[in-house]
Amino acid sequence: MSDAPLTGWLDTTPDERTMATLAHALQLVGSWIAPLIIFLIRRQSRFVAFHALQALLLQIIHTILLLVIILSWFALMFFYVIPQNAHSTDFSPALLVIFPLVWIVFAGMWVGMLVIAIVYAVRAGRGEWADYPLLGRLARKILKMEPKTSYR
Repeated sequence: MSDAPLTGWLDTTPDERTMATLAHALQLVGSWIAPLIIFLIRRQSRFVAFHALQALLLQIIHTILLLVIILSWFALMFFYVIPQNAHSTDFSPALLVIFPLVWIVFAGMWVGMLVIAIVYAVRAGRGEWADYPLLGRLARKILKMEPKTSYR
């Protein structure tokens, strides 16, 4: 039996692993607020702060993307639905294609967040210092931690 999944098990306490797991899992229901609260409450723990900051950064990017998509959707609706001429009844078939695409993007983002939250919650529960792609490096830089050298 290999002990590879338990990398860092002795470096962290059960309480730290629980809080780091919650930072990832609660982002599904608490958006950016849940990781922010955990980050602020447990900042003295490097392990918890690292995992909570990653979840927080991911939620900030997710929120910004949602706002951009929603604002683009409203701008598109404004220009296509409100006709230039009040008596015009022309309906753009592009809206019939764009609406399902926007819905698929929202659903895809939600599924992506669900998968990321579950995978990294499990890894945090094992005591791993698991980095999100790109955001892990940024979180380490913000917390002034050494770069990750081995990628197990």
